[in-house]
Amino acid sequence: MKKTSIKSIIEDADSVYGRIFDLFIQVLIIVSIVSFSISTIPTINTQLYLILELIQVITVLIFSLEYLLRIIVADKKLKYIFSFYGIIDLISILPFYLTVSLDLRSLRAFRLLRLFRLFKAVRYVKAVERYRKAFNTIKSELLIFAIATVFLIYLSSIGIFYFENSAQPENFSSIFDSMWWSVATLTTVGYGDVYPITTGGKIFTFFILMVGLSVVAVPAGLFATALQEAHKSE
Repeated sequence: MKKTSIKSIIEDADSVYGRIFDLFIQVLIIVSIVSFSISTIPTINTQLYLILELIQVITVLIFSLEYLLRIIVADKKLKYIFSFYGIIDLISILPFYLTVSLDLRSLRAFRLLRLFRLFKAVRYVKAVERYRKAFNTIKSELLIFAIATVFLIYLSSIGIFYFENSAQPENFSSIFDSMWWSVATLTTVGYGDVYPITTGGKIFTFFILMVGLSVVAVPAGLFATALQEAHKSE
């Protein structure tokens, strides 16, 4: 098979063989991620574990071949190698060959972004453009709000520290330890592992929760308004 034919299959998602190739790679990515996830179950039997490991070997070899072919057919090889997808493609196969303790195979999920090459409908392109315009419109406001949020987290950490340090020195031993509570409270997540027990701390938490609602609501409102304006401008 000629290099131009391989190039059209690998890089042209509009062709029949290109779509088949892309879908084949996407299925392999999903199979690889699912098999890797299942293999981490501690109660899995040995036979199934070996099957899953075999699947991993096969998928990594195919991904390696794909990576090499993409380098071969690329017009600007270095540009592909150091591109976002090129780096992700490399990282997804390196742990298999280097046998490092840190497993980065789950990063293959980022490669699912290639799937969007199959959807070239105009409405998707326009939608992305609207989001870009909306973000550019309010990026200054978002920056100011982010800075204000950081200050608010710090100030709330100081407040809860003074209220709860004497009652819960193990959970609020310092301002930095108190920041975990501040982040969880201001974002209204509230994991529940650290919470105030003093009267002053509970009252203080009530006001912080009220402020925390705006931390979520304000940027969402700004972005929704900007997105609506971007849509009208079209």
